[in-house]
Amino acid sequence: MRILILLSLLFLSACGRGVPDGARVVVAGDSVMAWNRSAGASVADALEARLGTPVGDVSLPLAEVMGGVGPLNIPNQLGGVSAEWVVLNGGANDLSTGCDCTDCDAVLGRLISEDGAQGAIPTLVADLRQSGARVVWADYYTSPRYAGTECSATYRDLAARLARMAARDPGVSLVDMDDVFDPSDLSLFAGDRLHPSKIGSERIARLIAPEIQLTR
Repeated sequence: MRILILLSLLFLSACGRGVPDGARVVVAGDSVMAWNRSAGASVADALEARLGTPVGDVSLPLAEVMGGVGPLNIPNQLGGVSAEWVVLNGGANDLSTGCDCTDCDAVLGRLISEDGAQGAIPTLVADLRQSGARVVWADYYTSPRYAGTECSATYRDLAARLARMAARDPGVSLVDMDDVFDPSDLSLFAGDRLHPSKIGSERIARLIAPEIQLTR
């Protein structure tokens, strides 16, 4: 069954938005970014409408920063991509497959060190910066499914480490989706109470758009 799911996702990646010619902004990451794409209402769709410029989208459900095959690996999604701005997220699927919420220190440490300088996420961001891209990293919101659970502490720790990473480089911006999401507002979430609704995807795009300054 898992193989069928993976094949379906790989097919979806081939039939998704992709990166149009001349796209100066590309969105990558996991299902938070990819959700609502089939309805033309993903984060990338909403960003394109707000920015008035083509926005590429290589994000995919189940994608991981450290694991995943092909486009199910977030660094692989960005292989060969050349863009002025890259907007991305990631890490939740690494944490969900690599640990439970009570014992995530090791996985979290491999993703990003306490000082934000080492790990798979800083390496990915550094590679993007070396390519000339500016980076907007979108930190996760709190979903109704996990609000008030012991998982919250792990994601608070992840957010703090990401903030330290972003503080090291003026070409890296961190936005916190919790700034525009309230776990008690179910209109922001899909029926699974985890992924964003169309309204939620628009909220994420609205949060990100001011960070992107396109030169003319």
